[in-house]
Amino acid sequence: MGLRAGIWKRRGRRTVVAAALAACVVAGTTGLAAGEEQRAVTGPVPGTGAWRADRGLGPLPDPATATPGRVAAFFARLGPEQRRALVRRHPLVVGNLDGVPAPVRYEANALALAEERDRQRARAEDPSLTERERRTARARADRCARLLGGQKGGRQIIAFDPRGRGQVAEVHGDLTHAGHVSVVVPGSDIDLDTFDRAGDRYGTPTGMARSLYAATGGRTAVVAWAGYTTPVGLGPDAATGRLAEAGAPRLARFVRGLVAAGAPRPAVFCHSYGSVVCGLAAAQMPAVDIVVAGSPGLRADGVEDLRTTARVWATRSADDWIGRVPHVEVLGLGHGADPADPAFGARHVPAERAGGHTGYFAPGTDSLRAFARIALGAAA
Repeated sequence: MGLRAGIWKRRGRRTVVAAALAACVVAGTTGLAAGEEQRAVTGPVPGTGAWRADRGLGPLPDPATATPGRVAAFFARLGPEQRRALVRRHPLVVGNLDGVPAPVRYEANALALAEERDRQRARAEDPSLTERERRTARARADRCARLLGGQKGGRQIIAFDPRGRGQVAEVHGDLTHAGHVSVVVPGSDIDLDTFDRAGDRYGTPTGMARSLYAATGGRTAVVAWAGYTTPVGLGPDAATGRLAEAGAPRLARFVRGLVAAGAPRPAVFCHSYGSVVCGLAAAQMPAVDIVVAGSPGLRADGVEDLRTTARVWATRSADDWIGRVPHVEVLGLGHGADPADPAFGARHVPAERAGGHTGYFAPGTDSLRAFARIALGAAA
């Protein structure tokens, strides 16, 4: 008993010290990040009221309460013209309704992007707005135009929400006929504007998804999903689970919607703070694999706490700064045990050739090769 008490005492001391370090990290950035605290976007998109009031095809599935399975069954009963009519009348709702067939969502989101582009262009010319507001509107309009302009060239936008900083998801490959599907969940500082930024390519959802798709030889479909409000910078949002708790139900529902619409259970690749979202969504997400890279923690002490049937994988490169973040959770601060620690119980993914915090999907790395094998269902 004396030895065991001593062990627990040492563990308790380490936890207190780690918690203090985590608090210092947050305290040291609070002044910088205080103005960056984010308001999570949740709930159905604008236009849901008009959707609920539409009785042209009888009661429509409620975006707030209908399961993706029910949505899929409803759309399966519709003819092509009936689907097109709903897309024309309610593009933003249809484009974000989990369970709707992917091609229908692509069409709906093309219309929704065009509407948002035109709305922001009008704001950019509104003399009653400040110059800063007009400049922001011009930037948002250009952003929508770039996403919209790519539709003819093959961009497939499966989710688009203009609220707040904006959310978006894009499919690479043929989601309708793919034998294997992957979903990439990003971490902090990702929104509509940074979804496919040119800098730090493999730290963006688009860069990670394109790289994984290419590494599989185009034999899978990969979804770049930025469908939750991410933290901005290093501050309280990044050190707590508040935004992850808001994003996890959205991720779980999105994945259930893919499966309900006919896609196979996906492999879900979670980077950085995105892994916190995945950890909280794991029990409700029909994934075949959950892969975390550069994770600050999954808000779980071990694989069994995730309550998932998915295989769980973890990796962290030797020079990833996230390894210096204390892996504790005390009074809501921190994200718990290190999933890359063998004691956590996750399967190991090598990352000897991955550099830094955002190099896991870079071409030529051992981590990307392993990711591709997992994505194709070939990893043992």
